Amino acid sequence: MRNPVRTAIVGIGNCASSLVQGVEFYGGEAAGEDATGLMRQRIGPYTVSSLEFVAAFDVSSRKVGKDLADAIFEPPNETLVFAKVPQTGVEVLRGPVLDGLSTLYRSKVTESPGPPADVVAALRSARADVLISYLPVGSQQAAEFYAAAAIEAGCAFVNCMPASVAADPGWAQRFTAAGLPVIGDDIKSQVGATILHRVLTRLFEDRGVRLERSYQLNMGGNMDFLNMAEPDRARSKEISKVRSVNSQLSTQLPDDLLTAGLHYVPWLGDRKTASIRLEGAGFGRAPITVDVRLDVWDSPNSAGVAIDALRYARVALDRGIAGPVTEACAYLMKSPPVQFPDDVAKRNLDRFAQ
Repeated sequence: MRNPVRTAIVGIGNCASSLVQGVEFYGGEAAGEDATGLMRQRIGPYTVSSLEFVAAFDVSSRKVGKDLADAIFEPPNETLVFAKVPQTGVEVLRGPVLDGLSTLYRSKVTESPGPPADVVAALRSARADVLISYLPVGSQQAAEFYAAAAIEAGCAFVNCMPASVAADPGWAQRFTAAGLPVIGDDIKSQVGATILHRVLTRLFEDRGVRLERSYQLNMGGNMDFLNMAEPDRARSKEISKVRSVNSQLSTQLPDDLLTAGLHYVPWLGDRKTASIRLEGAGFGRAPITVDVRLDVWDSPNSAGVAIDALRYARVALDRGIAGPVTEACAYLMKSPPVQFPDDVAKRNLDRFAQ
C-alpha cells in the first residue's frame, strides 16, 4: 500500500466497528464509483484505502485476543453491518482499565482476565502513525493514559470522546513539545444532533432572531447511552454539546435556557433519536419556534468524520505540524481548542486539505 495511514484503535465498540467496516466498504474495488457518505475522497495524498489498521486495544473478554475483524462484531456491539471485513492480522490487545468501565458498563462487559499489554511498545512495534480513541464517555484518566502513550510512541492522537485533551492547554503543549499533532475533542457526527443544532442556532443569529431558549434531547440504546445513564458520566457529554451550540451565539445562553439531555432506551440499540427545539423572538418580538426530530444510526454517523480525522492527522504529521490541528479540530469536533462558525471552519479546513 502506498502512503498508508497506519492506524491504532483503542475501544473496539460500535464506533470502531463502523470505522473498520467503512474502510473496507469505501476502500475496496468499488472505491470511487459511489462516494455517498464521504465528505472527502482524498485528503492530501490519502484516500480511504490508505487507512491500514495495525494495532487495537480493548478490555472486554469477548474482544481481547481476537482478530480485529472478528472483535468488531462481538456483543455488546450491535451497529449496522454494511461490509464484510476480511481478517486483518491485528490481534486486539488488553489495555488498562483505569476509569474506563462504569458500573453500568460492567453489567454488559466482562473484563479480560489477562494483564494489560505494554501499550507504548505495541504502538512502536506496529509503527503506528495515528492512535484514535473511542474510550467510553467519562474516561478522563484512560484518555490521558493513551494520549501520553501516543506521545511516547511518537504517533498522532485523535480523541473522539469528550475527555479534554486537545482543548486542554497542558496537553496541547505536551503534543507541541513532542512535535506531534492532536485532533479533538468529542467528534461531531456527519449529520448529528449537535451539528444540526449549531446550524439552526447560527441561522437564528444570522437572520436577526434572538434565541431565547433551546434544548437538545438524545435517546439511544447502545453502550454509549447505557454508560451515560450514570449522571457523572453523562456530564462531560452534556457540557460538550451545550458549549458547542453556545459557541454560535454572540451572547451565550445560561445553562437553564440551553440544555442537552441523554436518555437510555435499550430497544433502540445503535439507533439514535434526537429532538431539538429552539424558541426565539423575531421582527416586532414575534415568537418563532422550531422543532426538529433526527433519526440516525449513531455509529456510522460519525465513522466518516473519523476517517477524515485520521487522514488529516497523517497530513499534519507529514507537514511537521505539532499540537492541536486547529482547522481539523474546529470542523470535526464538538469541543475544539478554538470554535468557529461551521462555514468558516469548513473554508479553513478546505484550504488545509489542499
